[in-house]
Amino acid sequence: MSLHLPPADTERSPLTGWTRAHWEAVADHLLASVVPYATDGYAQYRLPGRTSRSGPVSDGLEGFARTFLLAAFRIAGARGAVPAALLERYAGGLVAGTDPAHPYAWPALADMSQQLVEAASVALALHETRPWLYDRLTPAQRERVVSWLAGFIGKRTPDNNWVLFRVIVEQFLAEVGGPHRPEEIDGGLERIEEWYAGDGWYSDGKGKNFDYYAGWALHLYPSLWARMAGDTDRQELYAARLHRFLGQYQHFFAADGGPVHQGRSLTYRFATVAPLWLGALTGASPLPPGRTRRIASGALRHFAERGAPDERGLLTLGWYGPFLPLTQDYSGPASPYWASKAFLGLLLPPEHPAWTAREIEAPVDLADQTVSMPAPGWLLHATADDGIVRLVNHGSDRDRVQEAGGTPDPHYLKLAYTTHTGPEVGEKARGADNHLAVVAPDGTFSRRRRIQPLALSDRFAASAYRDELPAGPVHVVTASVVDGAAEIRIHQVTAPAGHQVRDGGHAVAAPAPLDLHDGSGLALARRADGLTSAVRALRGYTGTGLVTAQGANAYGAHSATPYVVADAHPGGTAVYISLVWLAATGQEPPTPDVRVEGDRVTLSLPGGDKVTVRLGDVPSCER
Repeated sequence: MSLHLPPADTERSPLTGWTRAHWEAVADHLLASVVPYATDGYAQYRLPGRTSRSGPVSDGLEGFARTFLLAAFRIAGARGAVPAALLERYAGGLVAGTDPAHPYAWPALADMSQQLVEAASVALALHETRPWLYDRLTPAQRERVVSWLAGFIGKRTPDNNWVLFRVIVEQFLAEVGGPHRPEEIDGGLERIEEWYAGDGWYSDGKGKNFDYYAGWALHLYPSLWARMAGDTDRQELYAARLHRFLGQYQHFFAADGGPVHQGRSLTYRFATVAPLWLGALTGASPLPPGRTRRIASGALRHFAERGAPDERGLLTLGWYGPFLPLTQDYSGPASPYWASKAFLGLLLPPEHPAWTAREIEAPVDLADQTVSMPAPGWLLHATADDGIVRLVNHGSDRDRVQEAGGTPDPHYLKLAYTTHTGPEVGEKARGADNHLAVVAPDGTFSRRRRIQPLALSDRFAASAYRDELPAGPVHVVTASVVDGAAEIRIHQVTAPAGHQVRDGGHAVAAPAPLDLHDGSGLALARRADGLTSAVRALRGYTGTGLVTAQGANAYGAHSATPYVVADAHPGGTAVYISLVWLAATGQEPPTPDVRVEGDRVTLSLPGGDKVTVRLGDVPSCER
């Protein structure tokens, strides 16, 4: 099923060409494309693909709930002026799904179950479409819908963003006169206060779980709840936080629209733009309306031009095309339809400035950018000449979620993430990318697990990690200095004698094998379009190399990671310095001058800046 789009509007949208009509066309295409997979009565949408851990019935409910959310934004945004068949499908699904006698009835809500997630989408969609759907059901049908949703009362959830699903469900129950517990609504809202890290950022539960859930869940649901409940005090609180968050978040998207590839549930793809529309919807955004649309439309267009949705009109489990190693075991065939949150902007009337204002440039369109984000421990640097955004990670690690002896999650624990590359994942991944590893003679290597943030300032960040190898403990302090497309990494490594020290760069991927170069202190992998990942040895390293893989990267079947290596650590503590490079210009990275005197490292950068980094318990940087 082909996606048919209206002509580009280069006058109103000179950067993307996309307007509200394009968003409506994509929404209609997605909604029409799932119809062949509906069960009798439209209670479930059983899409093709791998079944989740929750099983096909729950997956079928997920297909209904998440596409219902998309339908709700489309219906409410059009004030009900949509084809009657769309309303009839979802009205029929509500009636059939909540009828225990129906062969495709929804499973009851149970402790810790996936149904709790989907109930929130159903409740939010019911709220937004109430005049056209819920209010037009018969009293008996409304009673069944309320009864099913009321199953949430008293149920246990994981101690993370799930606590907000209860808030949304019970608030809808309250507004229709159904059973609910105000203390449970308040409890969910109070719980997230413990996870607020400041400066607009939430951790998804205890620890340092920073990712896109901060925007598409921990900002989204409280703000929408306040809008439902009319709670002006909390609305102002959430708006102020969202305002601060969006000031940083606007930098997470490349000039071509791609978001930084970090965190879990990345198969939700363009759901990454949901907080941008939320800011416009609630009046909380610091962004000019034309910038909101430029970034949001850029992201939606980015995926639409790269295979999402696919030729059937479906969103698959993957990034562009299908790629199961990207996903989690809770991901089922309909999970990607949390991408429906991206269409929150349709709730804005067509005459809203976010739809009518002329598009204006995003920050990456205008100039190189560096943004320090102390709450998550991130340092972002973007380059205008190629539109790439790079995120240096010295904070987020999901440390309280990961098992102490388990495999580190590559979507959280790498040193860097970008808009143009993804970490190597799955059984075929070698783990060399964006990781400083101490490698024992038997091949065992240290793993970056619980990251200890140490410092963050202008164009500088530092952190440490510890691990145990058979020959003894490993302690690595890493300081990052960013300069344009380059990240200069200074590693102070305490390790057993004779072990290798290896620092890997970005894993670049493509449909075909890449052009590789290795030698003279430089390892480089280049895509046919010029995207180049390179690592240059600056101090302490004795060699370079490349790790290649197939089927380990969301960006393409063939991937390669350049690295530098020191053959034998002397024992005790030693300093190693590398330059990590990602650029689309096809150029090789520069070679800054480096001097090391004890704990002081002096860098003479190509642009003329001189940077002094002092290592120690708390590294510091002077320019």
